[in-house]
Amino acid sequence: MKNNVLKGLLLASSLLTSVGFAHAADVTLTVESWRNDDLQIWQEKIIPAFEAKNPGIKIVFSPTAPTEYNASLNAKLDAGSAGDIITCRPFDASLDLFNKKQLSDLTSLKGMDNFSPVAKAAWTTDDGKSTFCVPMASVIHGFIYNKDAFDKLGLKVPATRDEFFALLDKLKADGTYIPMAMGTKDLWEAATMGYQNIGPNYWKGEDGRLALIAGKQKLTDAPWVDPFNELAKWKPYLGDGFEAQSYSDSQNLFTLGKAAIYPAGSWEIALFNTQAQFKMGAFPPPVAKAGDTAYISDHPDIGVGLNAKSTHPEEAKKFLTWVASDEFANIYANALPGFFSLNSHPVKMSDPLAQEFVSWRDNHKSTVRSTYQILSRGTPNLENETWTASANVINGTQTPVAAAQKLQDGLDKWFKPAK
Repeated sequence: MKNNVLKGLLLASSLLTSVGFAHAADVTLTVESWRNDDLQIWQEKIIPAFEAKNPGIKIVFSPTAPTEYNASLNAKLDAGSAGDIITCRPFDASLDLFNKKQLSDLTSLKGMDNFSPVAKAAWTTDDGKSTFCVPMASVIHGFIYNKDAFDKLGLKVPATRDEFFALLDKLKADGTYIPMAMGTKDLWEAATMGYQNIGPNYWKGEDGRLALIAGKQKLTDAPWVDPFNELAKWKPYLGDGFEAQSYSDSQNLFTLGKAAIYPAGSWEIALFNTQAQFKMGAFPPPVAKAGDTAYISDHPDIGVGLNAKSTHPEEAKKFLTWVASDEFANIYANALPGFFSLNSHPVKMSDPLAQEFVSWRDNHKSTVRSTYQILSRGTPNLENETWTASANVINGTQTPVAAAQKLQDGLDKWFKPAK
């Protein structure tokens, strides 16, 4: 009897120990991100797909508001409290984290060969030797419009700038819709969906951007001032009180059908699809005259890296390798239409608006945002200064020439082009 009781106790102890070990083996990885709009997609699609194939590894997606992300992430990394997986902004912001040894080198990570050097460029050191984030997606700039409103008023998509402003005049004269939904309160969209949207047609995409980095052009030259001149002309079309209008206010105005056009990045598509009760279309930034070479900002926007202080680096690398797979590329591009996969495996997208944006690659030259590589490494930060300058120009509180001069003066304080 005693032996049986002893055996039972030993068996129970063994089972409890096994359960304890199994429970202890579960690892939870936290993903830091600025994409709070994506929380549901991560919880319902991305995380279940990974966890189904990787038992014992749990993923928690923990986003921060976009405007607070950089400061919050830097504070967490400095304090040692950041998550295991770091969502990477492109170019200098993430390069700075790598140089501070806060992001691990992922050059040899399994799956990195699924990305071309161009796809990896936004998360690779200047010498090309180290890649520190897995590329996830790029975004394309342009204008999303209310197709029902256009049909109702007999309006056509503009191809040239003259046609664009004639369209805005018609919308304003009709009075049914605010011509364009964009505010300047939050600053960044004035630059991102304004200056960086229309600018490449003025500075000729990569030719101008690289000339600026090389010191062959200045921000006071016509190709860089003229986009501000165009932005200054947007003011009458943005509706009453746009100066106090936040980013989310602008999104709501458009999706509620109160505005006809939304200066956009393709990242808006997923959210707009769930909110807008009307048909949508998109058009690229209009050129000066028909037949001109056209440019688009096709910007590598988002990647993921490994916190160098992660306590679960091997499990984190499993997740990052999965992010580098064609399975993830297909899930992500279709769950978040408007985020275009950088994976070399072809991805078939089902969303028509996303297809419209990506089709522009066939007849436009692609470039990236002018302020993101090299030119925002010092103080004052050119990217952040361009936010303020763009908002001021639209508000009418600063002239285009004065805005451009201030940006160049700030850049001259610390940036010396390489010889």
